[in-house]
Amino acid sequence: MASIDKEVATELLPFLRVYKDGSVERYLGSPIVPPSHEDPETGVSSKDITISEIPTISARLYLPKLTQPNQKLPILVYFHGGAFIVESAFSSDHHRYLNDLVSQGQVVAVSVEYRLAPEHSLPIAYEDSWAAFQWVASHSMDNYADKEPWLENHGDFKRVFVGGDSAGANIAYNMTMRAGIEGLNGGVKIVGTFLTHPFFWSSKPVGSEFTVEHEKSLPCRLWEHIFPGAPDGIDNPKMNPLGPSAPSLARLGCSRLLECF
Repeated sequence: MASIDKEVATELLPFLRVYKDGSVERYLGSPIVPPSHEDPETGVSSKDITISEIPTISARLYLPKLTQPNQKLPILVYFHGGAFIVESAFSSDHHRYLNDLVSQGQVVAVSVEYRLAPEHSLPIAYEDSWAAFQWVASHSMDNYADKEPWLENHGDFKRVFVGGDSAGANIAYNMTMRAGIEGLNGGVKIVGTFLTHPFFWSSKPVGSEFTVEHEKSLPCRLWEHIFPGAPDGIDNPKMNPLGPSAPSLARLGCSRLLECF
C-alpha cells in the first residue's frame, strides 16, 4: 500500500499526475537540449539568456546566418506549446522547429520560457510572457540599459511579430490583445501574429466537437486545475476569446492575424 504522501491527488493523463505531497510526475515532453553555435543543418545560432531573476524568466534567442555584419531583421517573439504544463523553450522539439523557422523566415527570434502549471497556476504564464514581451520591446528605447546585443544590433522594431503553438498560441493571442489594450514599451507595434493549433475552448461544443459530457472533457478538467477560480471558468476570455466577458477582437494589437488548425 502506498504511503499517504504519495497518493495521487489528480491525474491529467496523458500529461501528468499530481500527488498529495505536491510532487508532479510528467509523462509528455521532449528532452531539454543546449543552444547551438551555427546549427549544422540551418546555420542558425542560439543562446540562452535570463530576462528576470525575480521572478525567474528566461528565453532562448535565435539568429540566422547573416549576409551583412549589421543586417537588420524582423523580430519574432515565440511562445511554446504544451497545454501550459509540459514542454519548454529549451526542448528538442521546439529548438528544432525554431531553427527551421528562423532560417527560412530570416528573423531574430526570442523563444520565451514561462513558468508551468500546476506548480505555478495561471495567470503566472501570462504574466511571465508579458514581462518577456515588454523586455523585448524595451530594446527599441534609446535610454534602455543592458541591451541584448542580438536584439540591439540586428532587431528591426518596426517589424515585430508574435507566434506560438497550442498553449503558446493561446498566449500569443492574449499578448496581442493586451498589447492592443495597454501598449508595448517604446510604442512598439505588432505587425502580425500567427496562431498554430491554438488551445481555445468554451463551455459549449462548437461544430464537430463531441457533445457528451462536454464539461468533463480533458480541456475543461485541465483548465479547472491549472487556473483554479478563473472568472467565468472555461469561458474566461483567456481561454474563450468569444466568451461573454471577452474584449472585442477590434482591440487586437496587430495588423494581421493568421490562425492555423
